[in-house]
Amino acid sequence: MDGTFEQARLLFLEGVGHYEAGRWLQAEQSFAASLALAPGRASVMTNLGAVRIKLGRPDEALTLLQEAVTLEPDNPEALGHCGTALAELGVPAQALQMFDRALARDSGSATIWRLRGTVLKELGRLDDAADSFREALARGGDPELLHYYLAGLDAAQPPRKAPRSYVETLFDNYAAHFESHLVAALRYDAPPVLADRLAATGRRYANALDLGCGTGLCGRYLRPIADRLTGIDLSANMLDKAQESGLYDALQRSDIVEFMARSVDNYDLVVAADVFIYVGALDEVFAGVANIMLPGGRFAFTVEEALGEELELRPSLRYAHSEDGLRRLAEANSFRIAAIERRPVREDQRMPIPGLFAWLERV
Repeated sequence: MDGTFEQARLLFLEGVGHYEAGRWLQAEQSFAASLALAPGRASVMTNLGAVRIKLGRPDEALTLLQEAVTLEPDNPEALGHCGTALAELGVPAQALQMFDRALARDSGSATIWRLRGTVLKELGRLDDAADSFREALARGGDPELLHYYLAGLDAAQPPRKAPRSYVETLFDNYAAHFESHLVAALRYDAPPVLADRLAATGRRYANALDLGCGTGLCGRYLRPIADRLTGIDLSANMLDKAQESGLYDALQRSDIVEFMARSVDNYDLVVAADVFIYVGALDEVFAGVANIMLPGGRFAFTVEEALGEELELRPSLRYAHSEDGLRRLAEANSFRIAAIERRPVREDQRMPIPGLFAWLERV
């Protein structure tokens, strides 16, 4: 028995090492093997649940985490991860209960205060959400990230761009169920709408660039009209899915502005479907596209529509852009506007989100 327990302990420690290094699959294997050797250990269940959240399987994680909470109802770590799983499963009210229980046992966790603020925001309790984000700041939370969250609740002066860590984490966690959720639940149809107008001209493109390519949703519509297709994304998990699609000739993990700044290739088509909502100010993007695009090339993209200022950051933490701002940027970077169309970009809580679909030509 002692030998079995020692083996389980070593597997647990191995799992912790994998988890801290971001090797989620290896961590899951180690924790699962440890649990098989020593069943009923709340610490192992908690860590196995946490890694399954990272792998985009919150339903499987929740079962383990609820069992861990039953065994150790005062364990703030188990309560916090359980709240995270509930939040990702779309039950913020239950998630809030777990976060409150965790903070009642350990009020010093900046992470739990931040997660609590996020679910309060989803519940429409914006003042309470702001208070929770401020508590996270006071307890040593990431200032850049938390000021970004607070800016989404205060329309006064939005930051010019989203924190890179926020975008990476958001889409790494979203990758496993990205397509099914976006298309089925949010009625997202930007890729075919953008591509259909491009294809209607009968033109083929020698070298196309899919900015923020994600899992390849847009790539499947661009592939028939492009001789060569490159995808760029910040999320490693998204790029893994895009690689599996077989749609791209090249894929690269990069910030889109940084990629264009160092690119030595020229493109005659650049597409960004539902990407700029996580970018912010588009001055550098337009300049970058203009720099890598051949005369006569096409630049097609979508934005959420802002009706006031050129740039807005919404409580959803998505940016919106005005038509006047897009026209200013197009003129400043030698683009002719071929068409701008108003239509919803997706739904949010079953409400259509007004958007702008734009097709530009490099002069």
